[in-house]
Amino acid sequence: MRSKDVREANVVVVGAGNAAMCAAFAARDAGASVLVLERAPEAECGGNSAFTGGATRFAFSNVDEVREVLDLTEEEIANTDFGTYTEEDFLEDMGRVTQYRCDPDLTELFVRNSRQTLAWMKSKGVRFEAMWARQSQKVDGRVKFYAGLICATWGAGQGLIDSLHKLARQNGIPVLYEAAATGLIRENGAVRGVVAEARGRTLEVRAGAVVLACGGFESNAEMRARYLGPSWDLAKVRGTRFNMGDGIRMALAAGAMPFGHWSGAHAVGWDLNAPRFGEREIGDLFQKHSYPFGIMVNANGERFVDEGADFRNYTYAKYGLEILQQPGMFAWQIFDAKVNHLLRDEYRIRKITKVEAPTLEALMAKLEGVNAERCLRTIAEYNLAVRQDIPFNAVILDGRGTTGLAIPKSNWANVLDTPPFQAYAITCGITFTFGGVRISTRAAVQSVAGRDVPGLYAAGEMVGGLFYFNYPSGTGLVSGAVFGRIAGTEAARHARAKAAMAVK
Repeated sequence: MRSKDVREANVVVVGAGNAAMCAAFAARDAGASVLVLERAPEAECGGNSAFTGGATRFAFSNVDEVREVLDLTEEEIANTDFGTYTEEDFLEDMGRVTQYRCDPDLTELFVRNSRQTLAWMKSKGVRFEAMWARQSQKVDGRVKFYAGLICATWGAGQGLIDSLHKLARQNGIPVLYEAAATGLIRENGAVRGVVAEARGRTLEVRAGAVVLACGGFESNAEMRARYLGPSWDLAKVRGTRFNMGDGIRMALAAGAMPFGHWSGAHAVGWDLNAPRFGEREIGDLFQKHSYPFGIMVNANGERFVDEGADFRNYTYAKYGLEILQQPGMFAWQIFDAKVNHLLRDEYRIRKITKVEAPTLEALMAKLEGVNAERCLRTIAEYNLAVRQDIPFNAVILDGRGTTGLAIPKSNWANVLDTPPFQAYAITCGITFTFGGVRISTRAAVQSVAGRDVPGLYAAGEMVGGLFYFNYPSGTGLVSGAVFGRIAGTEAARHARAKAAMAVK
């Protein structure tokens, strides 16, 4: 689509990731004409959604509810224990990992709409698959899923974005690429469109309503340092280079209420030598998330977190900050051969910072930047502290921990004694920021006065109040989809009501 063809639409959606495209589809379903503005060129479209592993957490009580989202064969059902993950389980996980600060109304809304929203996406043509490789283990001849997460988009994040944009083309939803929204058109306190810069042209697109779904400020080093604090400007960015906080800035300028954990972010262990921003061909595979089965040490050769505090689904998004706070902002993950079969696929890519040795002493000589003598003592103390009276079980919180250590390991503790030994160097990789704007349960952006900003809606990373301190894996895409669908529907309703009043 060419910028000179753009004049107006019932609903303008700013952004072109998962939340934005769900908003666009929902607005079209509600009878509105829709225009999507995407800051990135087409080859780099999709925001952070393109860089995710595609995990999508939803509530289910039985296999029939699982099949609303996943296409499963009778053989797969017979050979798999999906367990259950009720709405109550989901709500408790959200509360527990956010220290019960998550907004109760918004959290309950997206949890209770999680499965039906993914089923709606499936009806549009989005494909989902069971997370066989990442969230299950074979136990007594049967595949068992754990930690409540069973589903991902087919082809991970890039597959999701490719599918959404293909479906948009098939359904006549125009996307204008290389069109950066720079401001909102406002009249009498209401939002009436968007100002954008598109390939050197300034555009004014009139609209009955605007949906902002263009990400947080994780790509903006200045904003990271200002809001997250010292050293955050030096963190690697896991995803897109285009999430500069522009949508949040525009919303605040229109009177929106800042909301959520502005000094918090989703951040993980990320390959030490990964590039500054995400690589689409690698996606999320620079992450290193099998630390529950080994130990992590810093430059001083000391452990600094409980690697087995919980399933990695509930700790990985907060441990990036812990790594950032270590000397030199790096750490090494150490494993022995006993757990090699448990390491996730990201430990087997070619672009990786890895060392291996037949003895722990030889491994220490290869851990660049680490106090080798102290690290050997740390491992010796850890090995002596491992409880041998409890069996190891990777699919439950097995209680096989340590005793007597200043920093315990609560589950999945194994003595490091079986060569060859492997170590992987990691740093902090930021995924998205938690601070944003307040929205109502209709996804309408709320003003400082607690009222709707007329004509303005938001979804995705821009929504504040969902995540504090931490994050349960798989909730970002599903919350984005839920609020994107609501935002698109409500924006279309608002735009049509305004149009009907104008006719009168």
